[in-house]
Amino acid sequence: MRKKIILTGDRPTGKLHIGHYIGSLRNRVAMQNSGDYETFIMIADQQALTDNARDPEKIRNSLFQVALDYLSVGIDPAKSTVFVQSQIPALSELTMHYLNLVTVSRLQRNPTVKAEIQQKNFVQSIPAGFLIYPVSQAADITAFKATTVPVGDDQEPMLEQTREIVRTFNHVYGQDILVEPEGVFPPKGEGRLPGLDGNAKMSKSLGNAIYLSDDAETLEKKVMSMYTDPLHIKVTDPGHIEGNTVFTYLDAFDDDHEKVAELKAQYQAGGLGDMKIKRYLNEVLQAKFAPIRQRRAEFEKQPEVVYKMLAEGSQKANAVAEQTLKEVRDAMGINYFK
Repeated sequence: MRKKIILTGDRPTGKLHIGHYIGSLRNRVAMQNSGDYETFIMIADQQALTDNARDPEKIRNSLFQVALDYLSVGIDPAKSTVFVQSQIPALSELTMHYLNLVTVSRLQRNPTVKAEIQQKNFVQSIPAGFLIYPVSQAADITAFKATTVPVGDDQEPMLEQTREIVRTFNHVYGQDILVEPEGVFPPKGEGRLPGLDGNAKMSKSLGNAIYLSDDAETLEKKVMSMYTDPLHIKVTDPGHIEGNTVFTYLDAFDDDHEKVAELKAQYQAGGLGDMKIKRYLNEVLQAKFAPIRQRRAEFEKQPEVVYKMLAEGSQKANAVAEQTLKEVRDAMGINYFK
């Protein structure tokens, strides 16, 4: 039986944080190591440029940092193809062909695009590249005939737009060339890690993140600054665990679930201080991320190894995407000089 094909990736707009680890990275490593999938992991630099075109240095620097983060968590170039989006010319041509099958009004109705336009405060200054990035994303997915796309819940509208493009293309050109992808979503409540400040989302832009690259001292300082229960003033006061970031992190990272349950009960009853529970969380996170941090430091000393992985991965990905583009051109009847 043919393996399922995964396409996943990240925008290189900065180092990756432990929210990325919970939301996607650890799952990618598990799927990669299962042997059930052919895995393509894309560093989406073209997509990052849609709202950072005037700061290409940021994208260039971040690309290397994201590659380091991948290697540090266990992405293995022998098992996964890691590539750079801009190095695959077929993706741009596929995007152009798909754009003719999508209306501007449909793009403007995409809930994910609408939310991000509001978040970035574009108002009337929306870059055209940003507006069409769902189509670019469809090109990325279909170029590799991905059957499986691990994403967060907020990305479902993007996947649905890809499926619409697939159905339209196959119907218009009378051939089932493109594949409709399925999304793989994190279990409810596990796909998003709140920020250190209690904000609903850990985010680079909000400055409320713990990065995979943070050293032990920085990690400890960030943990000790975390938002807890504002009503838990004295150690003897009964505390609340709902919305308490420390306990949310313990649920996510501590494998000793019995211990976490005991701490929750003690905190709710009164008698457990915030500093003590933060110190315990620091121990848990230091143990979890010290090996990742160490691997990252080793790869950082070998930039040639990192860039070799990206170059070889891009070469392999390019061959796959070119084959899909050839099939698309044949279906459209625009391979004029065969």
